[in-house]
Amino acid sequence: IHRPSMAPAMRPEQEASCKATEDHRSEFDAAKPPPFRIGDVRAAVPAHCWRKSPLRSLSYVARDVVVVAALAAAAWRADSWALWPLYWAVQGTMFWALFVLGHDCGHGSFSDSGTLNSVVGHLLHTFILVPYNGWRISHRTHHQNHGHIEKDESWHPITEKVYQKLEPRTKTLRFSVPFPLLAFPVYLWYRSPGKEGSHFNPSSDLFTPKERRDVIISTTCWFTMIALLIGMACVFGLVPVLKLYGVPYIVS
Repeated sequence: IHRPSMAPAMRPEQEASCKATEDHRSEFDAAKPPPFRIGDVRAAVPAHCWRKSPLRSLSYVARDVVVVAALAAAAWRADSWALWPLYWAVQGTMFWALFVLGHDCGHGSFSDSGTLNSVVGHLLHTFILVPYNGWRISHRTHHQNHGHIEKDESWHPITEKVYQKLEPRTKTLRFSVPFPLLAFPVYLWYRSPGKEGSHFNPSSDLFTPKERRDVIISTTCWFTMIALLIGMACVFGLVPVLKLYGVPYIVS
């Protein structure tokens, strides 16, 4: 049975508007620069949004640190295999929350104090085994070349032609579990596939000579955290450290 459409007919001006929209979409060229500058975007943001409050920022740090400590204490006290998976999921999320706060320190949005940003950023990122300055510098390069296939630091895709030449094992590892769970640590040590260098090596071409001292400081902090974890494993045992810290680290 043919049922006539119940949609109302468009008026001539509506049809013209739709046609203009379709024409505009068909003429859109993604390769062209946008019709605005970054300064225009910044000017559109209300002034109060640019004011940084160290007290508020530190309150976020205190809140998240308390949550991390409380979760670890509760899991240690309960020590139930029925609850460990829930702990790992929640604590892994909180570890990433600490990373985000350190990320804001690296961008300078945490506070106007470079010293405060550096101290807090090192404390937070070192705890989750991220070399703060090494990551901060490469992340700056990422934002300066965001979306650039060749120059972007943390997003470096391969072409289909290169992908087809990869060994089957490499294809599987690149896009299958568990490799993606370890992709970030691998990136920190070896950068993106197709690039050379390391976030831990002050001589890497990621960094200028003036930045090498900062990289050495962060790398030293990283190894200090590793030594602390090894010490805790010697005192409390490897399994408790893996349950309390290792699995949440992988989840994060």
